[in-house]
Amino acid sequence: MTTIFGLSGSLREGSFNASLLRAAASVAPVGAEVKIGTIRGVPLYDADVENGEGVPESVLRLRDEIDAADGLLLVTPEYNNGIPGVFKNAIDWIGSGPGARVFAGKPVAVMGASPGGFGTILCQDAWLPVLRALKARQWHGGRLMLSQARKAFDADGVLVDDAARQKLSDFVAGFVEEVRRG
Repeated sequence: MTTIFGLSGSLREGSFNASLLRAAASVAPVGAEVKIGTIRGVPLYDADVENGEGVPESVLRLRDEIDAADGLLLVTPEYNNGIPGVFKNAIDWIGSGPGARVFAGKPVAVMGASPGGFGTILCQDAWLPVLRALKARQWHGGRLMLSQARKAFDADGVLVDDAARQKLSDFVAGFVEEVRRG
C-alpha cells in the first residue's frame, strides 16, 4: 500500500483546500491511500521554545506522519499571492533541527484551490525554493490549480465539478505512480 500524507494549509472551517484534500483521498488509485493530517494546533515557531521546552507534540506527530508516509501532498491556499503564514510556519517547525530529515528525498506534490481566477499558481511557485531548501524530491509531473472553487464544491465541501474531479484523479494517480517508481 502506497501512503500519501496530505496537509491542507488553511485553518478555515469551510476551506476549499481542506475539501480538495478530502476529494484527493476519495480518488486515490487502488493500492494507495491519502491520509489527511492537520496543521491545527501548531504554535508559532520560536527557537527559544524549541531549545528550552522542546518540540511541541503537535509538531512531533506531524514529523512522524510525514516520515512514515511514502509521499507528501501539500494542498495550499494562496494568501496575498504567497504561502499562507500558518502553513509555512508549520513546515518550518516540522523541518527545524533534526526534523529536516523527514523531508530529505521525500516525494512532495503541491496543489491548491482558490475562489479567484488564477488558482494558486503564485503560491505553488513560492513553495519551490522552500522544498528545495528542505531537500524534498519535488514532483513536477503535474500541476493542479483549481480556480473558481466556489463553483467546483457544493455547500458541504464536496467536489461536484466532474472535470475538476477528473483532473484531480489524474493528478493523484500521477503522483502515486511517481512515488512508487521511487
